[in-house]
Amino acid sequence: MNISLSNSSLNSWEGEILIIGIFEGKSPNLNFLEKETGTNLSNALNNQKFTGKTGEVKYFNFFHHKYEKLIFIGLGDPKKSSINSLKRNISSAVKLTKKSTGKIGIYVPWENYDQDQAIEAIGESARLSLYKDNRFKSCLEEGDENNSKSIQIICCSETSKVCINKIEAVCSGIEMARELVASPPNYLTPNEYANIAKQLAKENNLKLKVLDKKDCQNLGMGAYLAVAQGSDLDAKFIHLTYKPSESANRRVVLVGKGLTFDSGGYNLKVGASQIEMMKFDMGGSAAVMGAAKAIGQLRPENVEVHFIIAACENMINGSAVHPGDIVTASNGKTIEINNTDAEGRLTLADALVYASKLEPDAVIDLATLTGACVIALGDDIAGLWTNNDLLAEELTTAAISVDEGLWRMPLHDPYKDGIKSMFADMKNTGPRGGGAITAALFLKEFIGDSIPWAHIDIAGTVWSDKDKNSTPSGATGYGVKTLVKWVCNDSLQQAQS
Repeated sequence: MNISLSNSSLNSWEGEILIIGIFEGKSPNLNFLEKETGTNLSNALNNQKFTGKTGEVKYFNFFHHKYEKLIFIGLGDPKKSSINSLKRNISSAVKLTKKSTGKIGIYVPWENYDQDQAIEAIGESARLSLYKDNRFKSCLEEGDENNSKSIQIICCSETSKVCINKIEAVCSGIEMARELVASPPNYLTPNEYANIAKQLAKENNLKLKVLDKKDCQNLGMGAYLAVAQGSDLDAKFIHLTYKPSESANRRVVLVGKGLTFDSGGYNLKVGASQIEMMKFDMGGSAAVMGAAKAIGQLRPENVEVHFIIAACENMINGSAVHPGDIVTASNGKTIEINNTDAEGRLTLADALVYASKLEPDAVIDLATLTGACVIALGDDIAGLWTNNDLLAEELTTAAISVDEGLWRMPLHDPYKDGIKSMFADMKNTGPRGGGAITAALFLKEFIGDSIPWAHIDIAGTVWSDKDKNSTPSGATGYGVKTLVKWVCNDSLQQAQS
């Protein structure tokens, strides 16, 4: 899809469909729009009982003009306008253009917004609203060939191409994450994941190291390899690195849970556990890979970023880990596996130890870790656990600014009693109550004491069964925007300090 800017007036712009944003009440831009389009918009909108309430949509055929259709989208009360509400409203209008093949124009009253922020929001919303994953279809439906669409954002003043470049980078990262999450497990194997990382590194000037089973054994990654031992497919430990052109004054590590398929092991997933959907159990790593793609294109200065994925399958064969087995992680801690379906935290344990050895200024992990987090926060909000208040504030601010739900949860130390073991240093699961908290406390045992660390549980947000905002049903690509915003903003703050 091609997103571009146009300095044309509304009267001179030519295309198939023109989308115009109107504020609620007597909008000050109506007179301007009537003059520009040469039409009596007030009467037309009044006849359609269009008031400009947020999300309200009306469209008109307009064959006698330079465009065939006009779509009006309500932007709500101008005093309450925000970039995120603009994004959601534009998404509602753009979805009506699904079957169009011509050029689409979008205009909003720029004086009410920071223009660069609004351009980014509109471009991102338009592109992602029309995204559809058709890789595994032999026959496409009408409107599914969305890559050929051309969308122009009609501006009243000139702006740089930086906004368009950022839209391209972030959206390509989100789309990559969505495609990874939606990939069937017979396609996205651990080895194929490593191949994708290799191609990503080549295209975006990133460094890549892939550790095989022997490498991981030499590092003592007993927890990670225990999960992988029941699969016929070898585990692949993926380490991508972004370094700026000049020396960085900050190093951060992003870690993603990378279970390309999770059967549950001998604690087999049954009933409502949705075993057929366990292809999305690598959603955390998909967000990390998507962020790597975006950051590789954006090239932020002053920050070095490492992307870690311990990819494997959790399967059952004669070699699979048993409930009751005791394994040793790479930091020497022993773990009694009382539930083989709590496998993600075992892979993350060794990944976090590895991340800590990079001597980072901060580590963030993302994982589809617990059903308990979904019960607590639902499908729109991810859970955040962290040992650092400043990091919590930064991540929450970043998530809010990009319209991704994130809520800080308690890292309640007394609950550690729930993961004590009679036979090892700890168990991999605790009691049913507070399951998302004990999972976070388990992970905390594998982070260096002085390292700011955050764990984000995206079990609910990784997938959607209904269209909402700019996210079609299916894989959401959750986390890419928050990570990119945090990394890039953080580098800017460091540069100014």
